[in-house]
Amino acid sequence: MPTPPPTDVIEPHLHADEIQTRDEFDRRLVTGRLTGLTVQGLRLDLAPVPDLTAVEVTGTLFVGCRFASREVGADLVRRGANVVPPFSGLPYPTQPAHLYTPDDLAAGFAEGGFAGMYDTRVYEHYRAHGGALPDVKEALGQRLHDHGVDNALADATRAWLGGYGPQSVVGIMGGHAVRRGSAAYRMAAVLGWELARADRLVVTGGGPGVMEAANLGAYLADRPAADLTAAIDLLATAPDFTDHHRYTAVALTVRQRYASVPRQRAGDAGWARSGGLAIPTWLYGHEPANLFAGRIAKYFSNAIREDTILRLARGGIVFAPGRAGTVQEVFQAATKTYYGTDGASGAYIFLDRDYWTRELPVEALLRPLLAASPFGDLSTTIHLTDDVHEAVRLLTT
Repeated sequence: MPTPPPTDVIEPHLHADEIQTRDEFDRRLVTGRLTGLTVQGLRLDLAPVPDLTAVEVTGTLFVGCRFASREVGADLVRRGANVVPPFSGLPYPTQPAHLYTPDDLAAGFAEGGFAGMYDTRVYEHYRAHGGALPDVKEALGQRLHDHGVDNALADATRAWLGGYGPQSVVGIMGGHAVRRGSAAYRMAAVLGWELARADRLVVTGGGPGVMEAANLGAYLADRPAADLTAAIDLLATAPDFTDHHRYTAVALTVRQRYASVPRQRAGDAGWARSGGLAIPTWLYGHEPANLFAGRIAKYFSNAIREDTILRLARGGIVFAPGRAGTVQEVFQAATKTYYGTDGASGAYIFLDRDYWTRELPVEALLRPLLAASPFGDLSTTIHLTDDVHEAVRLLTT
């Protein structure tokens, strides 16, 4: 029988030997030793340009760093360092130091429309270089990028988890094709709004439909319900995500009209109540970016992205109606729960009782599966409801 991996295999680690900020680098630099450290994605070509000529760098790894000249990098290699420079010709950083924000992904929209956005330009580059089966250079660049996102995500969530614990993180899954303004969209938005107000970190897959709605609700968590209704009504003027430019333009209008100022929360994670977290992938880059999350961990690897969402959502998962992708997530999550891969799981909430028992009768298979878990009968974690408020109660009590 499979058993859970040891916790040191799956838990995010604090790597004391990794330097990801210029302040930390400067503190280390004054000691005269960078031996054995990893320096990630720093602009060491900007003032004040550090003098590295007398610093001990044996075994130091510089990844994605920029130096004042090629000679600086060559000198480091001669003195025992390993240097992996930023890859030329890539529109994305090979070692991002921070998670993306909506402004990062939308950069360029004002000047060049949807085609000029950072998010779109990266997707077009991704397609041009093999998509999910890239050439060697592209594969290395993408893997370095996704490793940087891994690190940034661990850094960003550490403060929240320290303040509220892993059971405060709730995943919301559901159909990407749900149109803005529909009953399902409004339900998901209210769900995100109420969960964020109850100090839950809302996590979605970062796409349109149910995912956008949930992040929108979290984005407006500090505003009255009337503002959420008004924002959805405005978004409903561009309901179809396949109309990329209009869909994005209206989202940016809503962001401007209902600008959110992140409040200081436990551990300085105010962004959590200003949109929560989205974890999308460029595999689905044909869908416009969800611009309502507070932080966005965008990956090239869809497999890493899906596992990461489910690993974080220890406080429960809400499954709104969806098709093949949502059903896949149901049973991927069930596998983790069945084997206790990531520890204890929260409630599984299936919104729309008729949908999940008649149209797609997932419950009929899931309940006996979890009842047979090696950790005992876990079928009691499954709940079906048509009431958003009941779903929130089950997730917060």
